[in-house]
Amino acid sequence: MGKKLVAYFSVSGTTAGAAREIAAVEKADCFEIKPAVPYTGEDLDWTNKQSRSTLEMSDLNCRPAIEGCVENMVQYDVVFVGFPIWWGREPSVVDTFLTAYDFGGKRIIPFCTSGGSDIGRTCDRIKALVGEATCVDTGKRLGGALSQADLKIWTGGLDL
Repeated sequence: MGKKLVAYFSVSGTTAGAAREIAAVEKADCFEIKPAVPYTGEDLDWTNKQSRSTLEMSDLNCRPAIEGCVENMVQYDVVFVGFPIWWGREPSVVDTFLTAYDFGGKRIIPFCTSGGSDIGRTCDRIKALVGEATCVDTGKRLGGALSQADLKIWTGGLDL
């Protein structure tokens, strides 16, 4: 396999930490998926039916703008995509990233962070977003303390 990229969206820093560890283990480049308008605490209030995140997640076609782009995406063969689980799936801002590039012929390896929710059918959603020409792995939920040894065991089994 050629070059690897770890693209991630993180609000609290948990997913960012996991992404940096995976990048270190895999000797991959990192790209942070940053919303053009950062989320505030009020935006993330899942109990408020009118909060920004609730409205975004209620609309499966929502694509919040992101800041920056991956330079020369064509150079990457494997793209790890990390995110927290929101409303049982990847955040809409991750969908923006996934629909911004042609991932045809690439391998996407999703990973999520969550205190308890599993990755569920998120990988099926990702496959629908990027198309049949992209290999999308089953994905993995990373919870609790992460060690590079644990990540090496996981990624070592991926045949990269």
